[in-house]
Amino acid sequence: MAHIAASQDGQTDMAFGGACSLEQRVHITQRLAELGEMTGGIAHDFRNILAVIEAGLRLAEKHAEQPEKMRVYIAAARKGIERGTKLTSQLLGFAKQHELDAHAGDINQFVKDLELFLKYAAGSGIGIVFNLGPDMPNCLIDRAQLGTALLNLVVNARDAMPNGGEVEISTQLCTVEASIFGSPKPGAYVRVRVRDNGKGMPPEIVQKVFDPFFTTKGEKGTGLGLPHVAECMRRIGGHISIASELGIGTTVDLFFSTVGG
Repeated sequence: MAHIAASQDGQTDMAFGGACSLEQRVHITQRLAELGEMTGGIAHDFRNILAVIEAGLRLAEKHAEQPEKMRVYIAAARKGIERGTKLTSQLLGFAKQHELDAHAGDINQFVKDLELFLKYAAGSGIGIVFNLGPDMPNCLIDRAQLGTALLNLVVNARDAMPNGGEVEISTQLCTVEASIFGSPKPGAYVRVRVRDNGKGMPPEIVQKVFDPFFTTKGEKGTGLGLPHVAECMRRIGGHISIASELGIGTTVDLFFSTVGG
């Protein structure tokens, strides 16, 4: 088990009709802002999912004379379609109730279930290595959100390694023992780490990666991927941190609160 010494106005003028109280108008304004941000984040996630589906179908077409391989590639495309359907349900559900579908779960098993999907997201030239720690306790996760988070992180790692490289996805039980700014609160966590050996980022860029709409990808990026992941982690009582060094690579840690004994 790892031990970590660490923790962690604007105004809107809008007419909603005379029947609404001030408190109701503020609530509606907040909901509209949240829905707008979430819609942008989900659009970003859909683009990633569509890329996986396209890759699976393209490879299936290429191996049409090899039924076994073709079935594997079609299965990956179907997995993408399934995730897209879940994202649609997530957006519709948000419009009704701002709650995540978070339950106690086995992160190791969930990561294993996503293995093929994440490998297709990485594409050719990028190796994905899974290093899952033994005997991980259950922790609070939202399966749809965790899948979206890992997909975002793998796509970001892929984009940081245009000449190929390796992404390591690992899990480890860790304990945060003291509170400092910018780190998880004290307690027990399962840490999911996504590490690449890409080009890395300078400190001034790392400081901005969680700012909505900030992107280093030009027109290819939305600047919503990491902020969306950070918001999802916050809502389930978790935490996200990032470290990067030019020429060395980037490491993103997701901390999930453990549940039960």
